[in-house]
Amino acid sequence: MSTEFDAFAAEQPFALDDFQRRGCQALENGHGVLICAPTGAGKTVVGEFAVHLALAAGGKCFYTTPIKALSNQKHSDLVRRYGGERIGLLTGDVSINADAPVVVMTTEVLRNMLYADSDALAGLAYVVMDEVHFLADRMRGAVWEEVILHLPEEVRLVSLSATVSNAEEFGGWIQTVRGDTTVVVDEHRPVPLWQHVLVGRRLFDLFDYDRLTPGAKPKVDPDLLRHIAHRREADRMLDWEPRGRGQRHRPGGYRPPSRPDVIGTLDREGLLPAITFIFSRAGCDGAVAQCLRSPLRLTDDDERDRIAAVIDRRCADLPESDLAVLGYYEWREGLLRGLAAHHAGMLPVFRHTVEELFAAGLTKAVFATETLALGINMPARTVVLERLVKYNGEQHAPLTPGEYTQLTGRAGRRGIDVEGHAVVLWRPDDAGAEPTEVAGLASTRTFPLKSSFAPSYNMTINLVNRMGPTAARALLERSFAQYQADRSVVGLVRGAERGQRLLTEITAELGDNAPEVLDYARLRAEIGERERAQARASRLARRRAAVDALAELRRGDIITISQGRRGGLAVVLEPAGDAEDPRPLVLSEHRWAGRISSADYSGASAKLGAMSLPKRVEHRQPRVRRDLASALRSAAAGLDVPSRRRTVRGGAPERDVDAQLAELRERLRRHSVHDRGDRDATMRLAERYLRIERDNDALRQKVAAATNSLARTFDRILGLLAERGYVAGADAATTVTDDGRLLARIYSESDLLVAECLRTGAWNGLNPAELAAMVSAVLYEPRGSDGPAPQYDAPTAALRTALTATRRLSGALRRDENRHRLATSREPDAGFVTAMYRWATTGDLTQALTAFEETGGPLSAGDFVRWCRQVLDLLDQVRNAAPDPAVRAAAKRAIGQVRRGVVEVDAG
Repeated sequence: MSTEFDAFAAEQPFALDDFQRRGCQALENGHGVLICAPTGAGKTVVGEFAVHLALAAGGKCFYTTPIKALSNQKHSDLVRRYGGERIGLLTGDVSINADAPVVVMTTEVLRNMLYADSDALAGLAYVVMDEVHFLADRMRGAVWEEVILHLPEEVRLVSLSATVSNAEEFGGWIQTVRGDTTVVVDEHRPVPLWQHVLVGRRLFDLFDYDRLTPGAKPKVDPDLLRHIAHRREADRMLDWEPRGRGQRHRPGGYRPPSRPDVIGTLDREGLLPAITFIFSRAGCDGAVAQCLRSPLRLTDDDERDRIAAVIDRRCADLPESDLAVLGYYEWREGLLRGLAAHHAGMLPVFRHTVEELFAAGLTKAVFATETLALGINMPARTVVLERLVKYNGEQHAPLTPGEYTQLTGRAGRRGIDVEGHAVVLWRPDDAGAEPTEVAGLASTRTFPLKSSFAPSYNMTINLVNRMGPTAARALLERSFAQYQADRSVVGLVRGAERGQRLLTEITAELGDNAPEVLDYARLRAEIGERERAQARASRLARRRAAVDALAELRRGDIITISQGRRGGLAVVLEPAGDAEDPRPLVLSEHRWAGRISSADYSGASAKLGAMSLPKRVEHRQPRVRRDLASALRSAAAGLDVPSRRRTVRGGAPERDVDAQLAELRERLRRHSVHDRGDRDATMRLAERYLRIERDNDALRQKVAAATNSLARTFDRILGLLAERGYVAGADAATTVTDDGRLLARIYSESDLLVAECLRTGAWNGLNPAELAAMVSAVLYEPRGSDGPAPQYDAPTAALRTALTATRRLSGALRRDENRHRLATSREPDAGFVTAMYRWATTGDLTQALTAFEETGGPLSAGDFVRWCRQVLDLLDQVRNAAPDPAVRAAAKRAIGQVRRGVVEVDAG
């Protein structure tokens, strides 16, 4: 009997792989599915089968993606296949045919629908979550778990993930929260991937493929190792060469190939089109500029005409006055020569044009940041990695095997290439590019999926509004984050149970006297700890006394150096400059001159006296040191010098004995175990008992910290929201107030701060341009920012007042968060305020970018549009949520003033 799967498979231009068949058949049999397969393997076929099933049964399917660019691309794919009347698109700022049976959307849009109990959810049969491994994203990953937990039980979930090493764990969690789910894992690449290293202009295989045996770990190609060894030896010989009398350093040796040389080598080897990953936006743009300065051309006249037609169609609506500031002419020339950059800082219409031309085979070499590796369908024949180190937001760190796999997975176009190629550039100064290191990355398949889920203010208020606190806690405890935490606890609990068995065995070995033996052992342990604490306190007191004494010394003072080989008399030549770590310059009676610290001077004895010194003492001259040492001995002749008296070293007065310590020692002497003949043997057992007991206590503390950790955070957030009037009542009677319903409609990293500004009227009275600028302050975050935001001036008095009020609210909120032991919210940053205000008032891109440069340095047009998009999203929320009608009206007008020019061109 023919099935829907048979009909679907017959429509495909290629025979389906086994993993695709298994996923589709599980879906037709009524199961949810989790597909984990390499990039480019064709996971989306299973997602498209969900679309097919929904349309065939007259139901609905939502196809969700992590980013708008991927949603736009998937929408175009499905429209080509099923027609525009059956496919819709929702990405926050774009709504096309939203009532269609199949709607492509960003995951945030679906999350918002679920919280709002949208009518659009009626009849929903399937949800596809493309790139579901994005739930590990620190900033936005929680949204995926919210959707998975909130979807109605009858909805079948199709989760598509890159290959992760804990697929079974992830699948196990989905089964616990969504019911019957089939997990399909496939690590086979449909297009084989060959690994290479480029040394100069010579391309080597990374592995010795000729001697590769099935199942064995591949070995690095010996020809590659020999060539690099010879290259290093040649450089070493070139480093020095005779020049007249002696030798002179000669710079030179190996130089990594230039970008045009690399692309030229790939072209000669037939390895284009290629994506070169450069972990810097400026680096990507610089690479294109470098190639444009060379004679490199990768297109013929016919291709140039086709490229020009696409550019003209895509960019027809760009204001001509903005083309120069957008870098349009350089970008166009690069494309005409087959070259382009691709990164998040580009103008979206430029980026989308690059994607279209690359997919058509007209762009031959793309220099991209790693954002291209996320879902966007731009595979190439070859992927090039210039370096194996990237900045992770805090430091430059080596690529992980998972990152290497994700990036190189773009190589090899299914249905076009019989094989893909990954090329790493060898550099003598890059330890990570050594063949053995590259081989380790290329042969390791570890990419664990870790949840980033944590309750936020908006999530908390929506959960309470929908189901009440008790059910909300239960839902949080079902999250993947808690599932992983609980699984990690299993080993800890097992360790504690093993420890408890050992304690029972030791107790049995101690026999009937176990309680009193353990009591004695605890008494000894308490005494030992108290003695160590007293010794630490004594050391600190002695060091503080020495520091204070050193800080008080003045020029000409005679002292005794009490420690070390410099011990004896000394005179102070220069007093200490730093009261916290004083280091005066002294001359000893043995003619040594130098600075001393608290390690040399105990401070137990006060200064012995003083002597006169010349106005200037040249202590580095031996004669001066000799004469001054003689004068020091003469001056000290009549003084009472401790170093010349016979004293016991370290003979400080006995310190006061701690009364409690004395009492403990007396209890120990009177204890019944103290005089037993077998005391030492039993103490060894008892001390082992106490050691295991301490370890067990530490394990239990870790278990307690992991168990119900999300529910505890939820309760702290709920406590703060109750104090601020967003919820009322307690426990099961907790209800969401009007202010809480306002917060429930704000989806932003600064959700509670925005709600505070709206309900307190901090933004009342702002005109549309001022409101847009003000909204940018709670969104904008400069790249690589660290520490408090700079205090930029605002262009109008009303904005300055609103900024002051917003910062005051932010400070109060952060204090409350600290008190409730919550992570503190990010402070407002006015770095984009002037640029946003200038754009909203003039619509002039040059003016807006110039305004930003005056305070924040250069800003790319792409980044400008990206921030404008975020401002539009939040303005739309303000338009719906603000309690003041004037603020709602200003937000509506502000949206029109921001969405124009280059921002409007890219809205679709």
